[in-house]
Amino acid sequence: MIGRGCGAQLGWGVCDQARVCWGMLVVRLLGGGIFAAALISLILDVRQCLRTGSGFALTSLDNLWLAVHPDSLQTAQALLLRHTPPWVWAYLVQPMLLIPIALIGGLFGYLLLSAGRRRRVISSDANGLPAPRRDHAQSGSPGPALASALSSCRGAFVGIALFSGMSNILLLTGSMFMLEVYDRVLPSRSIPTLIGLAILTAVLFIAQGGFDLIRSRLLSRVGATLDETLSPRVYDTMVHLPVRMGGRADSLQPLRDLDSLRSFLSSLGPTALFDLPWMPLYLTIIFAFHWILGFTALGGAILLVCLTVLTEIMTRKPIKAAIEFAVSRQRLADASRRNAEVMVAMGLTQRVGAHWRDANRNYIAAHQAASDVGGGIGAVSKVMRLILQSAMLGVGAYLVIMQEATGGIIIAGSILSARALAPVDLAIAHWKGFASARQSWQRLSKLLAMMPSAGEPMALPVPTNTFSVENISIVPPGEQKFVVTDITLALNRGQGLGIIGPSASGKSCLARALVGAWLPARGKIRLDGAALDQWDPIALGRHVGYLPQDVELFAGTVAQNISRFDDHADPELIVRAARAADVHELIVRLQNGYNTQIGEHGATLSAGQRQRVGLARALYGDPFLVVLDEPDANLDSEGMLALTQAILSVRTRGGIVIVIAHRHNVLTNVDLLLAMNLGRALAAGPKDAVMKKLRLAAPGMEPLKVVAEAGRSG
Repeated sequence: MIGRGCGAQLGWGVCDQARVCWGMLVVRLLGGGIFAAALISLILDVRQCLRTGSGFALTSLDNLWLAVHPDSLQTAQALLLRHTPPWVWAYLVQPMLLIPIALIGGLFGYLLLSAGRRRRVISSDANGLPAPRRDHAQSGSPGPALASALSSCRGAFVGIALFSGMSNILLLTGSMFMLEVYDRVLPSRSIPTLIGLAILTAVLFIAQGGFDLIRSRLLSRVGATLDETLSPRVYDTMVHLPVRMGGRADSLQPLRDLDSLRSFLSSLGPTALFDLPWMPLYLTIIFAFHWILGFTALGGAILLVCLTVLTEIMTRKPIKAAIEFAVSRQRLADASRRNAEVMVAMGLTQRVGAHWRDANRNYIAAHQAASDVGGGIGAVSKVMRLILQSAMLGVGAYLVIMQEATGGIIIAGSILSARALAPVDLAIAHWKGFASARQSWQRLSKLLAMMPSAGEPMALPVPTNTFSVENISIVPPGEQKFVVTDITLALNRGQGLGIIGPSASGKSCLARALVGAWLPARGKIRLDGAALDQWDPIALGRHVGYLPQDVELFAGTVAQNISRFDDHADPELIVRAARAADVHELIVRLQNGYNTQIGEHGATLSAGQRQRVGLARALYGDPFLVVLDEPDANLDSEGMLALTQAILSVRTRGGIVIVIAHRHNVLTNVDLLLAMNLGRALAAGPKDAVMKKLRLAAPGMEPLKVVAEAGRSG
């Protein structure tokens, strides 16, 4: 863990750390300065009230404006009363002007200080320091998880809609300013009017910027909330997908889909969806200027909406194909990375590389097709918007010449038409992201519905007595054919079962079902009478030890792998499991002992060492059921002795051990035997009786080999 933290810090970069620190310092200094200025303003107001003996009154925006330029305030008030209903000034603008400066400055300074502290927390996380662990309750309802997650953000979406409405209303500021400048300021040559308009416009633009900032931050936090809510379910689905649907399913696709949804919600794409409903407002105002200008803008809007629909139709298939080709390309890349040694040793690099290049070529072609469609239609929409803006200017000039409009209407109409069509243009520009997010939504919704999270089952007592298999049949995930048929077993505490049979007889498939990794197609597997699906997976994992045929270790320390990454593992239990697997001496001879980093898949260990560490992991915590699938594949004579002793120790403490093996001497310390062939049980019972039966098998029967150690080659 320490090594990864240092690596993350080095990967973050000294320059980036310096920029974060300086940016945080500037933000906090600015916030502190504004907060201090607000406090000073409050003190001066209190002092003035005490000196004059008047009532307590704070300096407001209205007082400040009057002190700077009183004529412009009166002019701004007159303009608002002339062009808007009286309630706009009485209930909206005037209350805002009466807000105390100390309150505004204090609030703004506090927000900047909070942003500085939040930036510091983010930089600490980026530097590799461990973030606090969050536990999420898993819902037991199989309902639409994505819809439920978004419904929890309903309040944020309402706020985004409100801020979008305020922002779109304030976007009228520029056009109204130009209209007043051309129609009133220039003819009257009134400097107070110009100053009043400028101050009012600046205040409204600042307010609009604040609304846009809040809206973007809300969208970003909606994406983060969606990710935080769904990431446990998505991770659980990502883990269980291969054991439920087989290797043909891309287990990383749910994670990519969640990233796509979060990225889209944090982009400018959703803002276009919130701005589109305000198009009729701008068109109505343009119609109010003149009906010819209104129909000109309406025609442009219809053309851009048609382009948006065309974008949706033409980009749907290319984007879907690009995602599919990306999955196949990623699979080939992962397979090449896993089998790099075999590829280099046997000269397969060029041949496998040719397949990867074909997949990459298909992905690039599909991605380019989607980009070409989106870019082409985006360019057309941009040209159409520019033409429409020029057309609005031309039509406005014609109306001015015909004395049906004023000069200010030319500029105001052009600005309003551009603003009315901006959401459509923005939607077209981000349509590729929208289409990808929609497909991600559909795939993720379907997958989460297929694999609903189970409710938390009632806690069951620790198993201590029996393990039974009731007529189970097994179909591998994603397949249709039975590989194991009608297997029945009954084991009591302290017993050991050996499973033998030729290759492809279904032994490993049976082992996966016995530990709950695969679900049987029919039949039940019970632990102390309770079926495995009645157990909480975490609780069941504490009572089961499993050593698969292909030992998989995780990047981390030896101690973490043995303790199954338990953050609160008892070191004594780790050492006891290592001693039970007779690997303690081997571990302490490593460079850092139990704290040695073993790398991905345990790359720093030999095959025999990985198998013995995997055995220690299976024995950690003294589980009641221990299943070992060919645990002797990479062991030397010393490891074989440790393995047989470990099997005996499990039985001695009252556990149940099941061993799948080809070597006869691995089965020395088991008392029961199951012989399998072609997925069926040939014989089961006491070991000596089964071995005798196999020796007397009919000559015409397909041979079932139990290879002794002396007969095992290589």
